[in-house]
Amino acid sequence: MKFNNILFGLALAAFSFVSCGQAEEKQCDTPVNIIFDTDIGNDIDDTEALALLNLYIDDAKINLLGICLNKEGENTVRFVDIMNTFYGHPDIQLGRARNNGPDGSDPSENYAGQVSTLVKEDGTPLFATTGIDYESLPDAHILYRKLLASQPDNSVVVVSVGFLTNLARLLDTPADEISPLTGKELIQKKVRMLSIMAGRFKDDYPEFNVMINIPASRKLFTEWPCDIVCLPWEIGEAVRYPSSSIENDFGWVSAHPLKEAYIRYSGMPYDNWAFDPTAVIYAVEGETLFTTTEPGVIDVDDEGVTRFSPCPDGKHRYVTVTDEQASVLRDYLVNNLTRKPACFGE
Repeated sequence: MKFNNILFGLALAAFSFVSCGQAEEKQCDTPVNIIFDTDIGNDIDDTEALALLNLYIDDAKINLLGICLNKEGENTVRFVDIMNTFYGHPDIQLGRARNNGPDGSDPSENYAGQVSTLVKEDGTPLFATTGIDYESLPDAHILYRKLLASQPDNSVVVVSVGFLTNLARLLDTPADEISPLTGKELIQKKVRMLSIMAGRFKDDYPEFNVMINIPASRKLFTEWPCDIVCLPWEIGEAVRYPSSSIENDFGWVSAHPLKEAYIRYSGMPYDNWAFDPTAVIYAVEGETLFTTTEPGVIDVDDEGVTRFSPCPDGKHRYVTVTDEQASVLRDYLVNNLTRKPACFGE
């Protein structure tokens, strides 16, 4: 599908100009250091977000330092391994979830489990993997400590599109052989921003990522020492990935793991809510394609409902989109996610 949205081109041009003028926050053409936290396997938009991150690596827009899984199960890890191997980046470090509690769906039955077990006619796996040893993977909060301790100060953007258990555990980690800093101190020293798919602000309904572990969610919004930007439920409601693209734009390869996962997630055709990729886009492209609120404070009540209160000294914001911005973001996703990874050549 060809992309010729003039508005999007103007928006990115404006973003480039603005970001170049903010040298103390981000150097021009300097890749963003990202740690990705995901409950991949529950909703298909996690896979869209992971695909987009892999393509950003090809574009030299990011360094994907690691992926922290907050959904348990060997097939969850295997599916992420399939995705990273397919996109030509098999060496990305992974951290696994342990004892994270209820996590939304059975990993053996969801799309991650189904795609992980697909085989060719001869019985061999449909998609290649590196054969990661699931049991040898570090706990996600320990991988966070290792990754953060090795990075320059104020240089890391955490993109969270799943449950908040890993981040709450990171906050509670003590000083150790990895770093003399506590988890909270490491975050304050190393993290520039948390771009997070969480919250719902137009009504009094709890949002899934917040509701799945309310104590962890409350801890995060109360104790996280750096800026938090929420990409809330309303964004995914407005920005949807078209099933027509899944059906028509991936024919350049005989089997694509994103397409196979999308088909198995729900009954085709459906235009999926693209909650999670927008958190990735915000982390990399900045706020130009969105409308961002003034600073404030986000509170989580006993039911998991999120409420925003404006406050000049607050570290929390959330984003909204106009109909025009939603259209631009949808075209952006289609244009990018249908591209060939660099490892496939021209």
